[in-house]
Amino acid sequence: MTDLRRLFLSVIIALFLTFSTPRAHSLPLIITQITAGDFFKLGVDEMRRGNYPEAIDNFNQAIQLQKDFTVAYGDRCLAYLQLQDYHQAIADCTQAINFAPNNFEAYLNRGLAHYRQGDYRAAIADYNQAIAFKPDDFRAYYNRGIALAGEENYSEAIVDYNRALTQITQITSLLLADIYNDRGLAHLVLQNHQAAMLDFNLAIRLNPNDDRAYFNRGCACGRNGDDFGAVVNFSEVIRLNPSNALAYVNRGIARYRLGYHQGAMSSDKLLRIYADLKKASEYFEHQQKKVAYQKTLDLLKSLRQEIQLATEVAIL
Repeated sequence: MTDLRRLFLSVIIALFLTFSTPRAHSLPLIITQITAGDFFKLGVDEMRRGNYPEAIDNFNQAIQLQKDFTVAYGDRCLAYLQLQDYHQAIADCTQAINFAPNNFEAYLNRGLAHYRQGDYRAAIADYNQAIAFKPDDFRAYYNRGIALAGEENYSEAIVDYNRALTQITQITSLLLADIYNDRGLAHLVLQNHQAAMLDFNLAIRLNPNDDRAYFNRGCACGRNGDDFGAVVNFSEVIRLNPSNALAYVNRGIARYRLGYHQGAMSSDKLLRIYADLKKASEYFEHQQKKVAYQKTLDLLKSLRQEIQLATEVAIL
């Protein structure tokens, strides 16, 4: 093979190798800056998924980039409320108010945080301010009514519940049921039994699965001397919420009174009452409600003696 042919072949091989090997092409570097708004949107998405700690992390990033991001403070407050960190929720709402003094939602949410801390006066003050900004929003009236009830100011609470009912524009049966139920409870405490029963009936009609309304109606029946009605309502509570210890206690007491009103208290009836109280004691113990647990044990002790006596009488 001549030298020229060798040179020609080497050139061909070199070209083949050159074109068969892929080249690494440099790509233009694109730098994108994540904004406060981006972190805020991520936080909102986490809130919707119920991931509240992750939502707070994103709101933190948003606020770090934009110190006056009022909406981020407001939504971070909502996440803290879900985590029952009321101190931080109040701090966030206060900061939102500092940036936007007429921030209705911040006053509303700070009032809720104060209420859950048991500071009803502070909650009422926030709701007053919210009403001053939006006198036609039912939420502030309803929440203020609940706070007034917390202060045992039931007459004024009823006034606010009435106002809330007249201000509702987007009517939902569940929400109306809540308001009627709370108003009924205020009427019950004030011994307005007829008004209380009417409200509880309305609440149950709007939300047949509202165990709280059945419980309150059971209490109303008991106060009116309708022990049979009390048993029926507390039984509904237990059907809807089998771990409601108070429903078992109250049904047991209603059955006890009903048995005596009917004349004879057989051992079978006493055993049924005993079963209610025993179930209640188990739930109270599991829920670590020590006072209620001990009181229920005392009732069981007295009832055991009565069952023993009734059994001896039956044998005789």
